[in-house]
Amino acid sequence: MDLIQDIIARAKASKQRIVFPEGTEKRTLAAADRLIADGVASIILLGNPEEINALAKQDNLRNIAKANIIDPVNHGKKEEYAKLLFDLRKNRGLTWEQAMELTENPLYLACLMIKNGDADGEIAGAQNTTGDVLRPALQIIKTRPGISVVSGAFLMFVQDKSYGDNGVLIFADCAVMPDPTAKELAEIAVSTALTAKSIAGIEPRVAMLSFSTKGSAKNQQADKVIEATRLAKEMAPNLLIDGELQADAALVSSVGNSKAPGSGVAGKANVLVFPDLESGNISYKLVQRLGNAEAIGPILQGMAAPVNDLSRGCSVDDIYKLTAICANQAMDSE
Repeated sequence: MDLIQDIIARAKASKQRIVFPEGTEKRTLAAADRLIADGVASIILLGNPEEINALAKQDNLRNIAKANIIDPVNHGKKEEYAKLLFDLRKNRGLTWEQAMELTENPLYLACLMIKNGDADGEIAGAQNTTGDVLRPALQIIKTRPGISVVSGAFLMFVQDKSYGDNGVLIFADCAVMPDPTAKELAEIAVSTALTAKSIAGIEPRVAMLSFSTKGSAKNQQADKVIEATRLAKEMAPNLLIDGELQADAALVSSVGNSKAPGSGVAGKANVLVFPDLESGNISYKLVQRLGNAEAIGPILQGMAAPVNDLSRGCSVDDIYKLTAICANQAMDSE
């Protein structure tokens, strides 16, 4: 059984309640239909019930009737959720009227459902930007204790099984933080190690990447990675992490042994933490396109409960797989 099938099997074994704010989006509905049919998760769809049912009928999606469909404008818990939002945000100047209005926004409603214990995770982004998805999540669900930043990891399945864990690696941050500080980069490393354990089921060996290996170059950017490595070790003393390492020193045993002798990570890393979003995003796309690797994500990490952001160019299969991953995250955060 490959890793994705294993992730799906774990989701089926403990069905989580996953909410889809974009309940009238056609790819989302098609994925929801498959997820319900396969028993991967309990699906909550936000949107006008008549429109959702009409779209399901149009596309012959026979399982949508088994979803929990909630109209954001008219449902029994509207005032309860508005009060929750008002209490969370009144010190930031939110009025009761604004809380009532925002509760009708599916992206806010989904996060309020999670905060209130009525859902376990969220999948959005097929229609909305990352900023729109993250804004209510950060306001309502917030980040994990000890973590101040949200980041995006990709599961990378490469052709050469000698890399990572039998060809599986985790790349981060490839989606959220443009230029993290040393402290933020350390938090990204710790969050990505947790993703490696909870989603990929592998023991993380974390490489903090740079253009320098162990002082081979002197530069402020390399110094940031060195400091981030030190801070990450303080945050998670039992985490196997090393840096700064060049990519070949992190991945190729002969190079790792030469450039960083004695390292427990060099030459055998399965988690790659990039120094900034530019290098991370470019790298995962190059590996995906030129190396024919499968890239699944971004898996948003660092949140107190799972909220995952799709690409607006996502496929039905992307939504299906990310939902199974989100369910695994939800089990890990219980």
